[in-house]
Amino acid sequence: MASNEGFLTEEQREMLNVAPPNADVLSSSPKSSSVLLSEHCVKAPPGGGKVSTAGIAVRHVRRTHSGKHIRVKKDGAGGKGTWGKLLETDGESHIDRNDPNYDSGEEPYELVSTAVSDPLDDYKKSVVSIIEEYFSTGDVEVAASDLKELGSTEYHPYVIKKLVSMAMDRHDKEKEMASVLLSALYADVINPTQISQGFFMLLESADDLAVDIPDTVDILALFIARAVVDDILPPAFIARARKMLPDSYKGRQVLQTAEKSYLSAPHHAELVERRWGGSTHFTVEEVKKRIADLLREYVESGDTAEACRCIRKLEVSFFYHEVVKRALVLAMEMPSAEPLILKLLKKAAEEGLISSSQMVKGFSRLAESIDDLCLDIPSAKTLFQSIVPRAVSDGWLDASFLKASGGDGQANGSDDEKVKQYKKQIVNIIHEYFLSDDIPELIRSLEDLGAPEYNPVFLKKLITLAMDRKNKEKEMASVLLSALHIEIFSTEDIVNGFVMLLESAEDTALDILDASNELALFLARAVIDDVLAPLNMEEITTRLPPNCSSGAETVCLAQSLLSARHAGERILRCWGGGTGWAVEDAKDKIQKLLEEFESGGVISEACQCIRDIGMPFFNHEVVKKALVMAMEKKNDRMLDLLQECFNEGLITINQITKGFGRIKDGLDDLALDIPNAKDKFTFYVELGKERGWLLPTFGLSDAS
Repeated sequence: MASNEGFLTEEQREMLNVAPPNADVLSSSPKSSSVLLSEHCVKAPPGGGKVSTAGIAVRHVRRTHSGKHIRVKKDGAGGKGTWGKLLETDGESHIDRNDPNYDSGEEPYELVSTAVSDPLDDYKKSVVSIIEEYFSTGDVEVAASDLKELGSTEYHPYVIKKLVSMAMDRHDKEKEMASVLLSALYADVINPTQISQGFFMLLESADDLAVDIPDTVDILALFIARAVVDDILPPAFIARARKMLPDSYKGRQVLQTAEKSYLSAPHHAELVERRWGGSTHFTVEEVKKRIADLLREYVESGDTAEACRCIRKLEVSFFYHEVVKRALVLAMEMPSAEPLILKLLKKAAEEGLISSSQMVKGFSRLAESIDDLCLDIPSAKTLFQSIVPRAVSDGWLDASFLKASGGDGQANGSDDEKVKQYKKQIVNIIHEYFLSDDIPELIRSLEDLGAPEYNPVFLKKLITLAMDRKNKEKEMASVLLSALHIEIFSTEDIVNGFVMLLESAEDTALDILDASNELALFLARAVIDDVLAPLNMEEITTRLPPNCSSGAETVCLAQSLLSARHAGERILRCWGGGTGWAVEDAKDKIQKLLEEFESGGVISEACQCIRDIGMPFFNHEVVKKALVMAMEKKNDRMLDLLQECFNEGLITINQITKGFGRIKDGLDDLALDIPNAKDKFTFYVELGKERGWLLPTFGLSDAS
């Protein structure tokens, strides 16, 4: 046996007797025992000698193809070119899926994670693709259309953020293109609130953007300034955003730069629009000028085809609503040109030059400003109401405009005409008041109009006109508001007027840069002057429409002003240098003149001092202080003074009634210092009714 190469020794045979059963159990390898045999045997050396096993275990020796013997690891547990332990029980078993006996049940279980698709991530990827394509092609219409088709309108603020952030890291050409696209998307694709949200998100991430874009503050400030100039962000956005950002955020630097470096500079609109010079598009102001020029040329020539060609040449289809608005205004300014203007708009609509949405948007913009236009063109509303039904019946204005405007384009009868006439008259009355500072005359003029149901309209017009003037007129408006509240305006009138103001706050902010802050000051001043109660602020908030976020923010700002330390004094002097005495100054003067009169003064001199203060709306303070001093001093001189003031008409019955009402409201506190205050007050009330000072309805059980 020894002479035959390949036979086994006794030790090898014993090993094989043990190995196969264990290998079959622990290994699923398809290798046969003959293969195992050939891999673990050692051939006899040539020459017929016995295989020597001295000093080395046979199972640790393996013969290579070259005939050389090599040592392997103990128990056959590896080494280069080995299979590992034959009886290894700790390792993973090998499964051959090509084995005819393969059973998938023997496969080990493995949990496979599946990536969950985030809708926002998918949306952002699609938006990036649309913006990249727009930067390549410059096609505004395609970009707007693609965003519309993308849907998911709740993610529109991310479009603003992504568009601006991508443009910030590119050349001026792309920055200008981004601004042009923003103007195109405004209102038609993305609503104004979402545009504001998108810019606020940019401000919040300004610190992160600055890591990759060193001049982030300046570039983002310019984008915000450009958005304000292009009328897609209200100027009040800057003030609102500043309040919402922490002091440490770079976003506050952005807002300061936008406000101080760009929007406050002389000719800022032109400078901002030309800052990214060399763009392939016209600036907004240039487009407006071109539209005005082509319309006037058209009115002179009457060439409709040439006018349409000029409109098309502008290549700003997203801005054609401006063509519609300016064309309609021109038709109102020049009634003889109306047929030509309507012919042009009809042809532009039929050719698809001006889309239906742009046409409706142009009409809507004019409808919103029709009251102001009436100041320059008295017949503007009548002309507009005659144009609308014709445009709808001819098919070039979508009937949806009628539903959106809440009517059929016709005047709503005599009531509408009455409102129109009322507005014209009160504008003249307010302008005259700003010149004369004559409150009694203004009150007489309002009473002569005989339209108390329109008192809220007067309040809205008064404050709107005052906000666009100097501090002198703002102070005069607040003083007048106090007088009107005493004489002819109810608290409900005041509340309704402020609600109307807040509803139109965003539109007002387009013309008055700091409208939100000033309106908040008017609200706070009304509370300090006792025109409104603090609870009325909550009432105003609840009566605002759900989408009136700017109005709600203005009320919150007013409430924060009122909660500040020394709020009363600061708010009373907020229009510094006003025409009337500050209320605190007036109180001091009233106290001094009453003390002088009580110590032996003459009634006529006291009446003249009251007259010299020049605050007839605040005479209820004279009544209140006079009654308190009468209780304290226990003499009737103060009652004689009130009688004389009433006889001369210096203090009206309304003012006296309000003064008594204020005493009644604080009677419990007053009784702590004057024990018999309630008895005295009861006596004064009976005396006042007897002498005709008080309204007959005034009583101890009701507040005046």
